[in-house]
Amino acid sequence: MTRKIIHIDMDAFFASVEQRDDPSLRGVPVAVGNADGRGVVAAASYEARRYGVRSAMSSAKAKKLCPGLRFVDCRFDVYKAVSSQIHDIFHEYTDLIEPISLDEAFLDVTENFRGISLAVDIAREIKAKIRSRLSLVASAGVSYNKFLAKIASDYRKPDGLYVIPPQRALDFISAIPVESFWGVGPVTAAKMHNLGIYTGEDLRRRTLGELRLYFGKAGPQYYQFARGIDNRPVEPVRIRKSVGVEHTLDADISTSEETDMLISQLVAKLLSRLARAHFTGSSLTLKVRFADFSQLTRSISTLPAEIDGDVLLAGARELIDKAALAGRPIRLMGLSVSRTVNNEERFGHSRQLVFDFGDYE
Repeated sequence: MTRKIIHIDMDAFFASVEQRDDPSLRGVPVAVGNADGRGVVAAASYEARRYGVRSAMSSAKAKKLCPGLRFVDCRFDVYKAVSSQIHDIFHEYTDLIEPISLDEAFLDVTENFRGISLAVDIAREIKAKIRSRLSLVASAGVSYNKFLAKIASDYRKPDGLYVIPPQRALDFISAIPVESFWGVGPVTAAKMHNLGIYTGEDLRRRTLGELRLYFGKAGPQYYQFARGIDNRPVEPVRIRKSVGVEHTLDADISTSEETDMLISQLVAKLLSRLARAHFTGSSLTLKVRFADFSQLTRSISTLPAEIDGDVLLAGARELIDKAALAGRPIRLMGLSVSRTVNNEERFGHSRQLVFDFGDYE
């Protein structure tokens, strides 16, 4: 039996909740985050994105790109509550739900509570219920596996609904850029481009041996994705150990001012991912790679149960002091939270959910 997989992705979720709850923000560019000092954008509305404003961008740069940008504080408790309401809608159709973050999830509706034969009809109903009950907009992708359902949900955002049936999968994959493939970030995409791989068709021309040679353990995954193969099940329970972010710099940095700016940006990005993943941990780890490719890590295990931006920033600065960088040129820096202390979060029904974002390019 061909699987029926839906990927639901809320459009500009944090910013859309703020626009819904405050009518004065509707139709204007909105950034969720701290506008002052070295603040960083945690999320941006579509009106703001038209000016080039993006998450993890410094607030100062965002304001230069969009002088009329309205900043609002993050309300993670509200976003979590709304996410739970969204998952209540999902559970009207299936309990095979794999949350990826607060604002996106996979659903396996091959067999569903309503006995609806077409997955696209379920996706259409879910979108309509999210709009009517919560006054929010979602995009949906439908296909026979998670890889293609995810691509489909991104294909016509915002408020999109797209289906990739098995008979059209290879033609569709052939035309998409490699940047659309799961696990292909900027660094991997650049490596692929250097090898003459720009599209799914280019990727499909490479042998399994070549891809394994160039990309290691990720090679077989790219090989299968290029052929429309993804046998991963929708998993309602995912046990992971950490959430992390890292950034490879275009040019090395060495001054304390540059380091503090980078740490502030990483903290904002990490805080957003922690909230989206419903993840709590007690240990904070700093990773630094220097210009000579030597590397060090430093950790503290004193994070409180409730983690906020001030706590993370203070902890990160403590780790920077422990690392005694002493002006050494830095090419990469990362932060991660681990050693989970409370993984039970409610998504319509109580489930154990912990996410490990691993290394980000």
